[in-house]
Amino acid sequence: MIRSLRIEVPATSANIGPGYDSFGLALGLVDSLTLTVHDAPVDTETVVTVQGESADELPRDRSHLIVRVLGEVLAELSPETHRRFIDRITLESVNRIPHSRGLGSSAAAVVAGIALAGALSEAAGGPRLSRAEILERAAVIEGHPDNAAPAVVGGLTISLSDPARAWTVPVRTIGEVTVLVPEVRLDTKTARGAIPQDIAHAVAAGNSARTGLLVHALTTDPSALLEATVDELHQEFRRAAYPESMDLVDSLRARGIPAVISGAGPTVLALTDSVPAEAVPAGVRALTVPIAEGGFRLSAEV
Repeated sequence: MIRSLRIEVPATSANIGPGYDSFGLALGLVDSLTLTVHDAPVDTETVVTVQGESADELPRDRSHLIVRVLGEVLAELSPETHRRFIDRITLESVNRIPHSRGLGSSAAAVVAGIALAGALSEAAGGPRLSRAEILERAAVIEGHPDNAAPAVVGGLTISLSDPARAWTVPVRTIGEVTVLVPEVRLDTKTARGAIPQDIAHAVAAGNSARTGLLVHALTTDPSALLEATVDELHQEFRRAAYPESMDLVDSLRARGIPAVISGAGPTVLALTDSVPAEAVPAGVRALTVPIAEGGFRLSAEV
C-alpha cells in the first residue's frame, strides 16, 4: 500500500481578458502537498500542517478544503478504502499560491483533493480517476471549469461546462508572464455578483471576436495581444470591487502592456516577462513566472 503521495498543483489565471469563464492559464507558482498514510489513527485536530501563504488562517483538522474534498470523493469512489484509511492520513502543505487573489487557490486545492482520492482508491484496488474525470468533478465543486482545467492539464486551456471539457492551446508567443498581487483580497462571489444578468449584444459580439483573436495572438502574432485582451464583459462591471487593480490595468495598457484582471481579481496579469519597476504600485508583489505545462504532478512512495 502507498505510504505517501506527493502532488504539486499550479496556480491558474482565468478569463485572460475576453475569455470569461472559458480561458485559463496554468502558472509556474505551485502548491506542494504531501499526504502520508500512517499505521494507526491520527489526532483529528492536527491532520494538516501548513507553511507559506495563509498559513496562520487555514484549519488544521478535516475541515481543511483539500482533506474535506479528498474524504468526500474517496467515500464515493471506494467506501472500503475510505473506511480503512481516512483516519490514518495527514497532509503537509507548502502554499505558494496567494489566497483570494484571483489565482485559482481554491481550484488548486479541489484538484489536489480529487487527485489524491483517486490515487488512494487506485492503490487499494479500487476505481481510478482519469484527468478528464478529475476535471469534471472539480468543475462541479467549483461551479465552472475555467480555473480547474489548467491545474489539471496545464498550459492555456479553453473549457466548456456541462459536462466539463477542456482543450489545450500551444502558447508560442510568450514564455513567461507577470502577476501583480496586491495585499487586499476579494471574495469570488462578490466579484461575480457585480456582473449583470443581461449583456448587450454588441458587447457579447465584441468579446467573441477578441477571444478568437487572443488565440491567434498567443499562438502566432504577439503584436495583437494588446487588442486581443480588451474586455467589456466583466472587468468594467467589477471596477468598484477592485478600483486600484483596474487603475493598474489601465496604466499598464497605456504603456502598451497587455494587462488584465486575473480571474475574479484583484491580481493583475500582464502577458509579458517584463513590467517596469516604476509601474508597480507600493504594496503590490510583482512575480514573473513561466507558463506551467502538464498540469498537476503526482508521485507515490510505497
